[in-house]
Formats: sequence, C-alpha cells, structure tokens
Amino acid sequence: MRRVLVLAAFFAAELAAQPVYKSTLPDGRVIYGDRPDPAAVKVEESMPDTSPRGIGGLSPQEAQTLREMEAARLRRESDDAKVQARLQALQKAVVEAEAAQAHGKEPLPGEHLGTVGGGARLNDSYWARQRSLDEAVEKARRDLEAARSAR
Repeated sequence: MRRVLVLAAFFAAELAAQPVYKSTLPDGRVIYGDRPDPAAVKVEESMPDTSPRGIGGLSPQEAQTLREMEAARLRRESDDAKVQARLQALQKAVVEAEAAQAHGKEPLPGEHLGTVGGGARLNDSYWARQRSLDEAVEKARRDLEAARSAR
C-alpha cells in the first residue's frame, strides 16, 4: 500500500509540472491548454509553480491589464450611478408635476367671472394656468423618456 502512495505522489508531481500553453487566436480569444493551439497567432509557454506557496502571481502586463480593467469598471459603475440618480430625479419631477397639476384643478381666488344670470365662469387666467401645468407635466415626461432612451 505504501508503494502505491509513493508512486501516486510521484506521478501527481510529474503531472503538475507539465507546461501550460497560452494560445492567442486571431480573433483575440485566449485559450489555455497542455498543447499549443495550431490556429494561434501567439503562443506563450509557462511552467506552473508546484511549490507549496501555490501558483505564481501576475506578469507585469497582466497586472497592468487588471488595473486598467478595474479602473474601467469603476468608471462604468460611477457613470451608472449618475444615470440612476438622474433618472430618479426626473421621475420625481414627473410625480411632482402631476401632483401640481392635480392640485391646480381647483380655481384660485380671482379666477372666476360673474355672469349676468348670477352664476360664475372661469376666466382666462385659470385656463392659462391649466395650460402651464399641462406643459410642465408633458415636459417632465419628455425629459424622463429622453433620459431613458439615451441609456
């Protein structure tokens, strides 16, 4: 039994020490394998670190690429947060404009005219105010839709 364990340990170390090939294909994809890809435009051979400390770190180019990717991700997340904040502000503006429109349906003092029959009718200032409230709601909705479609 002990002989089997020694042989298994020997072959495990032998298998772990095989080279790894990093093949870059013409379309930019990268494939790792135990043999170089015949269609590759660039092949890099590396030996894995079989020491107890594990697999080695990144190459300088890989570290630089990783930093660039991290910076790009942070920029995208920042931009996404800004877009989300803008959309929330525009949605709030639509809700506020609709609330102002609903609240503005009631005539204000001075927006009534007396009629000959003793009744009252709404004057031009009431209708101008209603038009203004309607335009504010439409503008808020257009702004929100434009922001959504720009995403």
